[in-house]
Amino acid sequence: MPTTLQPQWLRSFAALAELGSFTKAAERLGLTQAAVSQHLRHLETRLGPLLVRRPRRIELTPAGAALLDYCAELERAGRRLSERLSDSDPTSGDIGLVSPGSVGLSLYPRLLALQQAHPGLVVRHRFAPDHESVQAVLDKRYELGIVTLRPDDARLSATPFAQEALELVAPRGAKTESWAGLAALGFIDHPDGQAMATRLLSRHYPGNPGIASIPLRGFSNQIALILEPVARGLGFTVLPAYARQAFGRQDALQVVQPGAPVVDTLWLIQRAEWPLSARAAWVVEQLRAGMAAGA
Repeated sequence: MPTTLQPQWLRSFAALAELGSFTKAAERLGLTQAAVSQHLRHLETRLGPLLVRRPRRIELTPAGAALLDYCAELERAGRRLSERLSDSDPTSGDIGLVSPGSVGLSLYPRLLALQQAHPGLVVRHRFAPDHESVQAVLDKRYELGIVTLRPDDARLSATPFAQEALELVAPRGAKTESWAGLAALGFIDHPDGQAMATRLLSRHYPGNPGIASIPLRGFSNQIALILEPVARGLGFTVLPAYARQAFGRQDALQVVQPGAPVVDTLWLIQRAEWPLSARAAWVVEQLRAGMAAGA
């Protein structure tokens, strides 16, 4: 496809194809018939015959039909661009958020509730570890990201979003007062399990011999499923509070809370070079308010 197709030529051709008349096309566009004819000649010089003039009507050639499809694609692309650039309605358009799985279990239902209340919103939410979240925001694939460690990158702006505590979660009624009790239960591991357990258990059980001394009873890399074996009495685990709060069978669990808590800050990240869209800023405000209220 030549790259020298002027927008005005395409508008003249589309009007001709729709109205079937040089006179009507010129009137609609505010041009002379000679100008419309000239625009058609420019196009046919580059693309070949586009119209067959018959008494009382105009018929498109195959090339003309292809060009009309091209004009329609350009119009649709223009509308999509206008919608994406429009920031007048914060409750309409695309909202993209990438976050860790734990807090994501809390955020995703809230995002869906916003979409239900405002059907113009289009929600895209991805669970990802910190390095993937950072890269997704840098690549402009997602406007918003949440990470557990504040990134050291001048291209990103980071602000505190929420606090998230680590929890030792055991089956309801399990004996957890001593290290021997934990060892008897066994550990349900997950991708961050050993690191989280090391941080938390050093507070709960000072001088312990380390999580590696606890028998492994299971492993899951699905954040929503880590607590299933715990609820069935198969072992204990350590994970963020938001993951535990999202689990459906709370009555089968107990949260063990001896010693000082381990609380992490979750950071909201965005590109530093430009402000958040009104839509993203509004969604962040709704999410903060909902999480603060526990709603």
